[in-house]
Amino acid sequence: MILFPAIDLKDGQCVRLEQGDMARATVFHREPAEQAYAFEQAGFEYLHIVDLDGAFAGKPVNASAVDRILEATNIPLQLGGGIRDMATVEGWLDKGVSRVIIGTAAVRDPAFVREAAQLDRARVAVGLDARDGKVAVQGWSEQSELSALEIARRFEDVGVAAIIYTDIARDGMLKGLNLDATIALGDAVSIPVIASGGLASLDDIRAMLEPRAQKLEGAIAGRALYDGRLDAKEAMTLIRAARAN
Repeated sequence: MILFPAIDLKDGQCVRLEQGDMARATVFHREPAEQAYAFEQAGFEYLHIVDLDGAFAGKPVNASAVDRILEATNIPLQLGGGIRDMATVEGWLDKGVSRVIIGTAAVRDPAFVREAAQLDRARVAVGLDARDGKVAVQGWSEQSELSALEIARRFEDVGVAAIIYTDIARDGMLKGLNLDATIALGDAVSIPVIASGGLASLDDIRAMLEPRAQKLEGAIAGRALYDGRLDAKEAMTLIRAARAN
């Protein structure tokens, strides 16, 4: 299991939203690169970065903040938000982003995901953010009529690296992961799935380490890390102990 600490970028700062609402943003660090470095020093092995402004704009907006994160850290990172064309995909991969996350375009332009995966399938992931069972797009501001499973199955034969599945209702609310829905998706497709939205405590880490969740690649932690509900050292100790068994 990989625990991905999340850095959400808004106006060049590190923030956390509640249920994806840009009007309900809390600033946790004014310099995202410093936060990324702190996560690396805490023992995390992979970063999860989202350009929130980019998700709404349909193009990168916080590129300078991402550049500084890349300069400040030596661990891999996956990046989503505003990745809608091949030039953006290639630009981020060339800069050193380990994996790009395609969200809105996975719903609206599946052919783009296939083209990106042909470039390097190990470095392309799909982000599926669900509200009431249906996937939301455009920074979660618009609702599609498609379920996460319907979209995930489009890419079974493409070989994308992972699916990041977010329960929007839980995101930033510290209600615990929606593991039932995430595991159901993971069991239904061959693509590795990452759980996102609501991770609140060590109990969520323990649940991720249970046999029923072992097919999942990992989980994303956000607000719980920032407000101290989840201790990074304790979480990583649990994960490393599970790997050793």
